[in-house]
Amino acid sequence: MTKLMTTVAASLLATGVAHADPAKTIVLVHGAFADGSSWDKITPLLQAKGYNVVAVYEPLAGLDSDVAATKRVLDAQPGPILLVGHSYGGVVITEAGNHDKVIGLVYVAAFAPDAGESVNDLGKGQPAPPWAKDLVVDSAGFASLPVADVLKDFAQDLPAGEAKLLASKQGPISTKSFDDKPKAAAWHKKPSWWVRTEQDHMIDPNAQAAMAKRIGAKVTNVAGSHVSMLSKPNEVAAVILAAASGKK
Repeated sequence: MTKLMTTVAASLLATGVAHADPAKTIVLVHGAFADGSSWDKITPLLQAKGYNVVAVYEPLAGLDSDVAATKRVLDAQPGPILLVGHSYGGVVITEAGNHDKVIGLVYVAAFAPDAGESVNDLGKGQPAPPWAKDLVVDSAGFASLPVADVLKDFAQDLPAGEAKLLASKQGPISTKSFDDKPKAAAWHKKPSWWVRTEQDHMIDPNAQAAMAKRIGAKVTNVAGSHVSMLSKPNEVAAVILAAASGKK
């Protein structure tokens, strides 16, 4: 767990071609130490614009199971679909985004590995972030963030009560998820957008910038924490809506 985050080696620039038809559906994929309620402030903003919106609940038992859960949701929705991933959810959408209905990807303070590349691979050679040493791992190998770290590093720009509620609802994640690798990276062939969170203590904003550059994403900087979809919902929703309409 000492290599979970920080910078990525830069740089192959991928090209994204804007899609012709706007999305009908937006599918939201949460990250580690979270659940589908991560999107509770975003969902009504998207629904108000007429989109069919679904938040995936991942088992967080490994990449294959999380991709499978996401694909079941994609199968059930009318297309075209915009797929949005937060944090570890970026790994999930990188693989699940190869689904035929998906026309674009939005990474929100996320990881964007290439095929055959894990989260731990992205952090190789970099110092571990301070919160990594505090992770609580149970007997089955599932990791959780202590409440103090949620308040300090995960959701430091939320009111304390909201941050504590977030901590109480977190989904523990199998540590093997951080070694799992996508088989194919959808960002090579589908247009991408990126919400770069400038006050992020979980994924270094410089690492986010390097990943966004590598995949050729259109970047929007948001002055918020790792959970800016909760602390800055209007700004994050604006990026998602622009992507859903095909604007790059």
